[in-house]
Amino acid sequence: MIFEHEIPSKSKLYFGECAKLKREIESTSAALLDEKGFEEIVTPIFSYHQHASFEDAKTLLQLHDEHNDMVTLRADSTADVVRIVTKRIGRTTDSKKWFYIQPAVSFPTEEQYQVGAEMFDGTFDEVVNDAMALVEKLELDALLQISNMRIPMLLNENYGVDLEYLHDTKIEKILNLDLPWIGKLVRMHTLKDLNDLEGIPADIQTELLLMKEMAEKIECNDLVLAPLYYAKMRYYGSLTFRMFHENELLVRGGLYQIDDVNAAGFALYTDACINQKMKNIKA
Repeated sequence: MIFEHEIPSKSKLYFGECAKLKREIESTSAALLDEKGFEEIVTPIFSYHQHASFEDAKTLLQLHDEHNDMVTLRADSTADVVRIVTKRIGRTTDSKKWFYIQPAVSFPTEEQYQVGAEMFDGTFDEVVNDAMALVEKLELDALLQISNMRIPMLLNENYGVDLEYLHDTKIEKILNLDLPWIGKLVRMHTLKDLNDLEGIPADIQTELLLMKEMAEKIECNDLVLAPLYYAKMRYYGSLTFRMFHENELLVRGGLYQIDDVNAAGFALYTDACINQKMKNIKA
């Protein structure tokens, strides 16, 4: 039996102080991103193209339009922003910086509110600094982690490292590989660690030096490197970053390519921000 006051699992309800915090986070974010030259966009909740961004279409909520063509609810904002701006409204605007404040939904009933920003032809340090400025403006505590998806891919393609070891952080199995230099990668966490790359293959060194170059352009006291971090990300294939507080993910972003469009972007997860602020209020 479903009672009349029940709501579906992982759907969102905001009221009282929580609703107030959500509104403040969104209005503060909109004001800051507007100051930084971003145009706002609100994309349709219905889409014909979401399946192109997901390897597993099972996560999509599907229905059909009046012509019986398949439509899905918006499970990802980035891809739709890129396609709509470049293919639909590109002739009417020269803007290359866009932000959105809207939820994404996925099967079966999960809602995730986000503040997102996308920069066509944007650089990694630019998008990280904008995300950090937003986190600072919202008065949030966060640890910045920088990674490079090319490193795990090269380890897999050129050195036979199982991506599951990296995805599941199986340190013991990684260290037992017949790669005498792999221990250096496991222990790399700071910029200082990147000063000694002796013995590491040239292709991996190139990607590590790219991480170092970008990290040196970012002003952050709480910065760690995670060269072995690997996750199946939809379109991020190079430099990526995440921002945490007490193991809760606040922000995720990086460099990506969609439909031959090179861009940089990030998403700030509204509910994680609310959680931190609510804890501070109760403390």
